[in-house]
Amino acid sequence: MPMWAYKGIGANGKSTGGVRDADTPKVLRQLLKKEGVIVTECEPSTKGAKGAAVGKGAKAGSGGALSKEVDLGAIFGGVKKTDVANFTRQLATLLKSGIALAESLGTLFEQTENVRLKVPLGEVRTMVNEGSSFGDALAKHPKIFDELYVSMVKAGEVAGNLDEVLNRLADFLESSQKLKSKVQSAMVYPVIMIVVGVVIMGILMVAVIPEITKMFKSQNKVLPLNTRFLIWVADTLRDYLFFIILFWVGAIFGFRAWIKSPGGRPVWHRFVLRLPMIGDLARKINVARFSRTLGTMLQAGVPMLRALDTAKEIMGNVIMRKAIEDAKQAVTEGESLAVTLKRSGQFPAMMTHMVAVGERAGALEQMLERVAETYENEVDMRLGRVTAMLEPLMLVGMGGAVAFIVFSILQPIMSMGQFK
Repeated sequence: MPMWAYKGIGANGKSTGGVRDADTPKVLRQLLKKEGVIVTECEPSTKGAKGAAVGKGAKAGSGGALSKEVDLGAIFGGVKKTDVANFTRQLATLLKSGIALAESLGTLFEQTENVRLKVPLGEVRTMVNEGSSFGDALAKHPKIFDELYVSMVKAGEVAGNLDEVLNRLADFLESSQKLKSKVQSAMVYPVIMIVVGVVIMGILMVAVIPEITKMFKSQNKVLPLNTRFLIWVADTLRDYLFFIILFWVGAIFGFRAWIKSPGGRPVWHRFVLRLPMIGDLARKINVARFSRTLGTMLQAGVPMLRALDTAKEIMGNVIMRKAIEDAKQAVTEGESLAVTLKRSGQFPAMMTHMVAVGERAGALEQMLERVAETYENEVDMRLGRVTAMLEPLMLVGMGGAVAFIVFSILQPIMSMGQFK
């Protein structure tokens, strides 16, 4: 197995180097990446001791063998937020170690395996080498680097603390992804239970129950009400299954189109906020995301009005987004952010009180971070409670439906003697 001499940046941010055996430079980079080492240079080595010199031909970003290796599987994988967060964290580490931005981008370009991220990174590196600012180069790829990301990078470039801003940005992306994953995970079990329940009940109603109830119809006797209802449901599903499926598919797509329309979205979002438990949970999720975004941008040096513009887009509820728009207008006229948020009636009292304290103390950014942590923890607890409550409720519901079917079938069988 060939030996490779390498230099890189360790997890502690310090320079490191040595000699390792690996089949290819790509395999070497992957092995060292797992150990927290970002390779900046590597070349074939004939020496067996650590500290072998690294030649000129292996400079990161020079377009060696690694740049020609393409992971075709990643072409269809898209760019995940976790990929962007990892890139941001690694870039911050390289910059903090004193490596120039262009060279750092070249190093990360060589190590990126996802083609959908690798190609934009190559274009960003080229623009930076040609003299463009890093923020302007990132702005050319809005699907990967959104307005929040670009705004914070530009603020970091102006303030001269790009590495610190990138670290905060990586923390923000990881926190946002963590909250999103918790919400999605909480929905997995109920969705699976509903789908499985509908499929099982559909098979019973369409294929099993009609065969069992044939003997009841042949008796020409009056059946119990629950049995007659079961037979009617089974016959209706069997005879009109196609139209029923078509109706529900059309209803689902129609509902989705309505809640995305300018007229339907505010009505639906207002209704969601008024729902017991779910409304409170949705409100706190939006508050956590807004506070985290606004606090992170203000810490990076983004002006308040621009930060509010970006933070409102993070919120999924248009009613709360409208409240932020009104707050921005009021702040423009010199009013307090806390007062305007409280006036809207859409934000919890604790949140507006903490924002007011932060404004008076001149520590709004830190207070918003605390607000975000508080509500993220509360959302986590609420999701756990909702999931724990849904599980037995759904089991009872499915068990009740099965029990009704069994009872409706057994009741006439048990009294079959009186039909003779």
